[in-house]
Amino acid sequence: MSGRDRATYLQGLLTNDITALTPGQGCYTAYLTAQGRMITDLHVYEIGDAMLVVTPPQTKDTVLAKLDQFIFSEDVQLGDVTDALGVVALVGPDAAAAAEQATGLDAEALRALPDDGVVRHVVDEQPVVVMRVSDTGLPGLQLVAPRAYLDAVVERCVSGGVPLLDESTADLLRIEAGVPLFGPDMAEDTIPLEAGIETRAISFNKGCYVGQEVIIRVLHRGGGRVAQKLIGLTWPADAAVPVAGAVLQHEGKDVGAVTSSARSEALGCPIALAYLKRDYLEPGTTVTGPGGAVATVVALPFVAVPE
Repeated sequence: MSGRDRATYLQGLLTNDITALTPGQGCYTAYLTAQGRMITDLHVYEIGDAMLVVTPPQTKDTVLAKLDQFIFSEDVQLGDVTDALGVVALVGPDAAAAAEQATGLDAEALRALPDDGVVRHVVDEQPVVVMRVSDTGLPGLQLVAPRAYLDAVVERCVSGGVPLLDESTADLLRIEAGVPLFGPDMAEDTIPLEAGIETRAISFNKGCYVGQEVIIRVLHRGGGRVAQKLIGLTWPADAAVPVAGAVLQHEGKDVGAVTSSARSEALGCPIALAYLKRDYLEPGTTVTGPGGAVATVVALPFVAVPE
């Protein structure tokens, strides 16, 4: 997104404070309907002469269409760079060293990036944007660059001894960190307060945005109480991992459902993210899952994300 009005344009649409971003800064935010339901979550990065807007793949076309629909006299230009650019995540405490090894970027400068910080480089005559992220469940970096160059970056990392992270392990790290993913854990009928992303995604000091009235009404009139909320569940070590969508009961009543699940290596037991009705959210509450296995509500994250 380019044009001199890009920040003020997004300010009226997204939940976080976009006009507060200066070059080198980014934020996590949400795009809501007028009813306060999620169209998507997304990241916005101010990179100097443009903003890089990163959405889940399945919501990209919807977001582009909606953003384009509301441009009238504003100086805002949209471009879809999905086919031209790719992204690779380097996850873990040695992410900066791996990035330096693969691209020649200065590891100390990358380690100094704040959360959601972003920096542009030209590496091997290729444009590269580097962001500091922790949505994977561990601190790390994401590199955005032309797809062919990213293939070379991955090859250099692997040849230097950096292991590839398979999809199931990546999902496990995310679940252990209690990070909801749009699709399994958040959808078009989700209010951000239900998913527990408000401290990261919503500014309570900015002006109006689409869906704000619903959010404020829930917070101030309803005391922040929502009908259901995303929580963590642990099962006994010998229990089977529950599948997404598995119904959860308390004393024979349906009280929720599993959204994401895995067997935690760190905890040695099955864990899940799940929505439960508000009367069953207290840590220590037990619910019954598939096969009669009893799960216990725990506070998120399951495993603390290291600094």
